[in-house]
Amino acid sequence: MDKLFDRLQMLADRYEELGELLSDPDVISDTKRFTDLSKEMADLRETVEKYERFKQVNQTIEDDEEMLSMGLDDDEMAEMVKMELAEAKDEKVALEDEIKILLLPKDPNDDKNIIMEIRGAAGGDEASLFAGDLFNMYSKYAERQGWSIEVIDQTTTDVGGFKEIAS
Repeated sequence: MDKLFDRLQMLADRYEELGELLSDPDVISDTKRFTDLSKEMADLRETVEKYERFKQVNQTIEDDEEMLSMGLDDDEMAEMVKMELAEAKDEKVALEDEIKILLLPKDPNDDKNIIMEIRGAAGGDEASLFAGDLFNMYSKYAERQGWSIEVIDQTTTDVGGFKEIAS
């Protein structure tokens, strides 16, 4: 686990370094370098933000455990601290999982576009209706992922399906 946090700290340091580099007039005047550094910084942003939140949650846990170990006179205050501690521990586990996912290597094809073609094929009206359903399913999935769809070519049928569609 220490290697994980060492790597996270290195990413946080790099993020800070990128912020300084992006304010350098020499970098600003070099459009390609500025764009590359901006993209790298954007790629690191979510991971670094989760790591910073993770450090805050860890500090909250340490503070709450210290308060409880000293013994609180007020029962109501002790109960609040226990609740806060439980919430912080739950959040810590969730953040650990999110950070592990964010540290997975990115697929180089993630930022590339695709062309998808769906054909009704043999089967008549049922095949064209299925092609329409398939296109609608993929369209809704892409919409939920925040992707945009542009229909390039389509041949519709009389029953409301597609003989073929490319997007």
